[in-house]
Amino acid sequence: MVVSARPRRLRLDAASREALSRFLTHPRYEILPTDEAGSLVTAHVPHEVTITITASPKRGIDATLALAERLHAQGYPVVPHVAARLVRDAAHLDEVAARIVAVGGAVFIVAGDSREASGAFPDSVSLLTAIAEQRLPLKDIGITGYPESHSFIDDDLTIQAMWDKRRLATYIVSNLCFDAGVIKRWVARVRKRGVQLPIHIGMAGVTDPAKLLRVSTRIGISDSARFLKGHSNWLIRMISPGGYDPSRFAPSLMPDLAQRDRNVAGLHVFTFNEIEPTERWRQEMLARLQ
Repeated sequence: MVVSARPRRLRLDAASREALSRFLTHPRYEILPTDEAGSLVTAHVPHEVTITITASPKRGIDATLALAERLHAQGYPVVPHVAARLVRDAAHLDEVAARIVAVGGAVFIVAGDSREASGAFPDSVSLLTAIAEQRLPLKDIGITGYPESHSFIDDDLTIQAMWDKRRLATYIVSNLCFDAGVIKRWVARVRKRGVQLPIHIGMAGVTDPAKLLRVSTRIGISDSARFLKGHSNWLIRMISPGGYDPSRFAPSLMPDLAQRDRNVAGLHVFTFNEIEPTERWRQEMLARLQ
C-alpha cells in the first residue's frame, strides 16, 4: 500500500471526521512478542502510537515484559498483556507488577490461551481481584469485551464477567470483530447496562492471511485446534474477494462512535506484526481526513 500524493477525502460529517482523526492520531497497536517485533516498531512507528504486547503461552510472561522494557526505553508508551493463567502466585504477581510499573504502570489483563493455569489464577477476574487486594500500583488496567459471541464462553458469562470486572479495571478493549454494525450495537448495549468504562475499539490492520498463519505458528497458537476453531472466520473474511478493508471499516464506525455518550477512547489495531503496512495505512487515512 502506498500513500497517495493526493488522498481522496472521506465523506464524513464534521464530528465524525474529528473523532476518527483523533482516534487515528493516537491509536494502540497490538503486536506479537516475536524476535523481530521490536525492530519493526522502532523502524516504522512514531512515538504517538501506544504499543501493546500480547501474552504468549509458548514464550511466557518474560518475553512480553522484556519487549515492553525495550520499547519503553526507546520512548514508546507500552501496555504489556498479562495472562492470568501464566502467573504462578502472589509473589510472582508482585514481580510482574514491579516490572510493569517500571515501564509506566499500564497493563492489559486477559485469562490467557493456556489450557491449564500455572498457579493460583484460573481467569482474569481472580487476577484482577488479587491486584486490587495486594494494592499493586498499576495505574491503567484494561479488560476485554466481546461484541460477538465468544467461541468457548456463553454470552451470558461474558456479560456477567464484564460487569464483575468493571470496578477492577479502567478501560475495555473490544475483541476483534469485522462487522461495524455489530460493534456499534454492542457499545450501545454496554452503556445501557451501566458499564461506563472507556472503550477502545478493536480492529484489524493491514494483514496478510498467510503471514498471520506463519506468525501464529511461531508463537505457538495456530497449531491448536481450539484456536483455529475460534478464529477461522478471521481468515475467511480476510481472504474473501472484497472482504475486510480497514479503510472502509474505520469510517463505518461513524457517526455512532463519535457520540460523547459512547465514551469511545480510540482504536486498538490488531497488527499481527504487519506493522509497516498498518502504519502506512494509518498515515494515508490521516491524510484523507485533512
